[in-house]
Amino acid sequence: MKELNENEIVLTDDEGKEYLAKILFTFENEERGCKYAFIYVNDNEDEVYLFKYTDDGEMFAVEDEEEIDEASEVLEAYNSDENFNK
Repeated sequence: MKELNENEIVLTDDEGKEYLAKILFTFENEERGCKYAFIYVNDNEDEVYLFKYTDDGEMFAVEDEEEIDEASEVLEAYNSDENFNK
């Protein structure tokens, strides 16, 4: 397997298939005490996925609608901020 860059991770689905994913950015919600990562697969930045992650490197899909809504606002702010999109 190729050596991973700092912003790359390998995701494994339920069937054991591996996907090289890139981390768009991470953020922490201090009120919830949770860390989140926006990632995309196959260089498709138009299809971004949200995961929670732990300090141990474990990742979990986010299913709570309130968390998804909050994260969507963060992603919208990221996409509209010219300082991030240089």
